[in-house]
Amino acid sequence: MASTTPITPKTVTKEIVTDMGTFIRIFSDGSVERPLQSLFAPPSLNDPKTGLSSKDIVISHNPTISSRVYLPKITNPSSKFPILVYFHGGAFVFESAFSQIYHEHIKAFATEANIIVVSVEYSLAPEHPLPTCYHECWAALKWVSSHSNNTLNNAEPWLIQHGDFNRVFIGGDSAGGNITHNIAIQAGIESLPCDVKILGAILIHPYFHSSYPIGSEPIIEPENSICHKVWHLVYPNAPSGIDNPLVNPLGEGATSLEKLGCSKIIVCVAGKDMLRDRGIWYFESVEKSGWKGKLELFEEKDEDHVYHLLKPESEIAKKFIKRLVSFVQE
Repeated sequence: MASTTPITPKTVTKEIVTDMGTFIRIFSDGSVERPLQSLFAPPSLNDPKTGLSSKDIVISHNPTISSRVYLPKITNPSSKFPILVYFHGGAFVFESAFSQIYHEHIKAFATEANIIVVSVEYSLAPEHPLPTCYHECWAALKWVSSHSNNTLNNAEPWLIQHGDFNRVFIGGDSAGGNITHNIAIQAGIESLPCDVKILGAILIHPYFHSSYPIGSEPIIEPENSICHKVWHLVYPNAPSGIDNPLVNPLGEGATSLEKLGCSKIIVCVAGKDMLRDRGIWYFESVEKSGWKGKLELFEEKDEDHVYHLLKPESEIAKKFIKRLVSFVQE
């Protein structure tokens, strides 16, 4: 009887095929690392300090869209609060509606603004390349709007009982600021359920770019530009590349900014942020477009990108939150 020799399995070498520093690393076996991803935080009911409650819900199973919802302290059972549908940042490749950094920020804002927040958990690239997240965020906003007439099968009681659908806002930071713009454009060309209107849009340090520099931006070859690299990674087949209207609001074929479907907009920038000039460019472009709403610019000259998330206890972050509170309460 012939003897059998055990077969030693071959060792598969795991190599980095895409390395974007602290943003994301993609390996030859298809696995992904997100070094900047912050820890996840659980929701909680009736916070002893603020009375704020939060919980995680499923908006849709096909596609899978979930959310963390925040409800301010109820002092009157008939209380009605404005609603903010929020889109987190993270270059489309990391972060989450459930992460500690966003949970703490939104808790602070929702408490001070007395506003219901629906923080959307959208699918991340590169596993789910763009434009997936835009479709999911639009679906989430439509779901929120559908509560206005209380006919949903998967309705959220907090929205039905306490949501004021005459005061609906959208907002986000960085990539989420980009999403906010594109959702506002969509709302200008397609009606929301129950004819709900977006009252205001909050764009915080929004991610926009183009093939040409603007303001004080240096001329950088695409292969050396982090903005180009990110866009190519998250939307590798984007028509017109970095001038696709989803990232260049003035790109060829873009819907006119005059069509923005909201009544007021605040654009927030930070003086030391590499995206600062793009935010100013966007603000000035909307201002020149013929859009009829109220437009505001808020700049913190000595701060960097998403400083309010990175230094939440600082006086400058608290000042920023107060400015946003003022915007939603005006």
